[in-house]
Amino acid sequence: MAKTIQAVRGMNDILPAETSAWQYLEDTLREVVHAYGYREIRLPLLEKTELFSRSIGEVTDIVEKEMYTFDDRNGDSLTLRPEGTASCVRACMQHGLLHNQVQRLWYGGPMFRHERPQKGRYRQFHQVGVEAFGMPGPDIDAEMIFMTARMWARLGLRGARLQVNSLGTPAARAAYREALVDYLRTHAERLDEDSTRRLESNPLRILDSKNPDMQALVASAPQLPDYLDEESREHFSGFCSLLDVAGVAYEVNPRLVRGLDYYSKTVFEWVTDQLGAQGTVCAGGRFDGLVEYLGGRPTPAFGFALGLERLLALLLSADAQLPASDPHVYMVLSGHEAMQRGLVLADELRNAVAGLRLQVNCGGGSFKSQFKRADRSGAAFALVLGEEEIARQTAVLKPLRSDADQEVVAQSGLAARIGGLLADDSAGQGC
Repeated sequence: MAKTIQAVRGMNDILPAETSAWQYLEDTLREVVHAYGYREIRLPLLEKTELFSRSIGEVTDIVEKEMYTFDDRNGDSLTLRPEGTASCVRACMQHGLLHNQVQRLWYGGPMFRHERPQKGRYRQFHQVGVEAFGMPGPDIDAEMIFMTARMWARLGLRGARLQVNSLGTPAARAAYREALVDYLRTHAERLDEDSTRRLESNPLRILDSKNPDMQALVASAPQLPDYLDEESREHFSGFCSLLDVAGVAYEVNPRLVRGLDYYSKTVFEWVTDQLGAQGTVCAGGRFDGLVEYLGGRPTPAFGFALGLERLLALLLSADAQLPASDPHVYMVLSGHEAMQRGLVLADELRNAVAGLRLQVNCGGGSFKSQFKRADRSGAAFALVLGEEEIARQTAVLKPLRSDADQEVVAQSGLAARIGGLLADDSAGQGC
């Protein structure tokens, strides 16, 4: 017997029992971003490898170790997208969306990185990304923080902490880079392999090292805020003032750097201690130089991405009240005439009762087996049609989750009766 084929490691099936939670999360996030005037853009899964190597940075873990890259039949190097910002910028440039325009865009879907799978970190993972183009001031930075805070409130999530920092302008960051490299060179014997490799090419990433043996060295390093120029200081001060006015709590983390090369000025992360090592649920910042770096005109930009798997884990750990996806009603049918009438009646009821989830028994079976299916479906009621009901143009409505008596209802009155039950149950959060 052939061995059963399994899913690729780190790329997980999302089963029917889980999808209602995913849909609730996605719908809530979509409602929030639309409330702030953002429009959806849908991006391809595959891009030219050059897009990511140029935008993310050659000397990053993503480009060096984690991208799924291959040559297609034409010999072109293609990569499954490891993140969405570069693709969003490419699409905006390609379709002329940035010239003398302000854009507020969002996207969602799977991303791919060849990492070691663990809780909250998968090789295929899902993100929602939000990007704004054409606004240079700290107001858009702050508004996006307000947006993320609203997401947590809508989802009922508690315990996420906001950390912020400024990476400065390219000139300020260059001055800091020089000071950091000088410091690290004097302690070269204490650098691990990754840090030694990054020392010349991407030293700021050393500050983000997760190696415990590196933490004391990193803690004593020069701090980037001490090297900010006046422009960066004013921008960051304005950003923090807006958070203060809005009452958004935050902490300035001078060690906060982003893992992608295109960030500048404001950066932020929402972190939690409820997910173990994978504590970041949302992160982003300003990337004013990326459009120009990829060949476009200088364009200020700010954005963030949030990981759906991690948000979902937080949602479930908080015992959030998720909307039901089980059918309200399961239709049990006995006989050929009942099957014919039942399929038509079911559609009539779906048309008449807004939001009704009605599942019809298909495939035959005895009353006993059909009622077992009805019970397993999670439906609150069974709607029974047999020969007697067909003759009398009635149906039996039987509660499956309570001891209430069943009732005989005229088919012409079913829509009103079921609609009333759903309204009562919705008020009591029962159905």
